[in-house]
Amino acid sequence: MEIDFTIARQRMVDNQIRTTDVTAHELLDSLLTVPRENFVPESVKPLAYIDTDIELESAGRFIVEPSPMAKLLQAAEVNSSDNVLEVGTGTGYVAAVLSSMADKVTALEVDAALAETAKTTLAEGGYDNVSVVTGALSQGHKASGPYNVIFVNGAIEIEPTSLFDQLAEGGRLIAVIGHGLAAQAYVFQKESGAVSSRKLFNSAIPALPGFERTAEFVF
Repeated sequence: MEIDFTIARQRMVDNQIRTTDVTAHELLDSLLTVPRENFVPESVKPLAYIDTDIELESAGRFIVEPSPMAKLLQAAEVNSSDNVLEVGTGTGYVAAVLSSMADKVTALEVDAALAETAKTTLAEGGYDNVSVVTGALSQGHKASGPYNVIFVNGAIEIEPTSLFDQLAEGGRLIAVIGHGLAAQAYVFQKESGAVSSRKLFNSAIPALPGFERTAEFVF
């Protein structure tokens, strides 16, 4: 049976996202517009709107489950004048969602094959204010900064201090730090040149490479 993705998208927003206190109208409108099915592997396209993480065709990388992803995006408080950096774009889905909410989006990816897929899919979708760049995730992309919002698309082990100098004054960085159910979502904000942090909520999302804790040796 052929799937009506428009109906599936509406059900995702109504049943998975609105029910978890995501109320930002611009975000909900974008989630209703972006065809998530275009960003998942062909083999799992019928599952594009399922309430779980979707594995990409690259070891250990995922499109994050809709509900936690939307809660994190809402916490970023993106507005139409913002310059945004997404760290770990994968196939570009979150960048597409951010596209209609922000002025400019830089989508950073370390995996060259994923970056190429993101670039092609975003271009075909007409997301003209998104630029896909390739590089180490922990290094960000200084050339397009400073950023009003940095969105880290996956759980990391350590505070992303290497990205703090790419935040504009008043800028927000959203990241999930930790493992599994114990992981915590944080917003980091730069004010008067200093960065402070605030815990938001528990958030169990897939890990993102590049922010691993350095091994400590005990003698």
